[in-house]
Amino acid sequence: METETIMQGATLLLTFIMFWAIKHLSQQGLTKFRAKHRATLQSQRQLIQATRLLARARSTSKKSQSQSLAKTALTEADDVIAISPDDAAGHIVRALALDLLGQHTAALKSFDTALTYPRLKSLSVGERADALVKRAEMKLAVNRRRRIDSAIEDLEEATRLAAGTDTARILRLLGECYEFKGLNDKAQWASNEASKTQH
Repeated sequence: METETIMQGATLLLTFIMFWAIKHLSQQGLTKFRAKHRATLQSQRQLIQATRLLARARSTSKKSQSQSLAKTALTEADDVIAISPDDAAGHIVRALALDLLGQHTAALKSFDTALTYPRLKSLSVGERADALVKRAEMKLAVNRRRRIDSAIEDLEEATRLAAGTDTARILRLLGECYEFKGLNDKAQWASNEASKTQH
């Protein structure tokens, strides 16, 4: 009788412990999920805000206002990166803000970060092509002679990724790079392909 009572007590205690553990672990999981969801929403809101600020900075004719808006966009982008470091979008917005502020080398570094794994996985094929083109444009603006080969690599990859869409702009830029390098046959090919995609 005493052994049976002990066994019943142990079974009851074990059941209680299991119930408590399941409840506690599920609450922890739910809390983590809620926290992650809140962080994602916060990140998306700040990314939208940074993008709007950047658009306003580009459209204003007053340099002081443009610089102020770009700095605020940069702060927002940095906050997005702090919340979601593996999302390429924050790094791209950061790069665009830095470029607008005249910090071209730092902007290129941000683009490089955005276009490496694991951040690269967060971009669609089209977004990746756009980012490669923008990075190539920045490379050419910073130092065309030194960075031309790297810019060509970006543009060639962008052309492959954007195949079947409007690639005229990419091909025109690629043609200019080929021409700069003295690759006249390739420059002619790019020019012809750009013309075809426009019709």
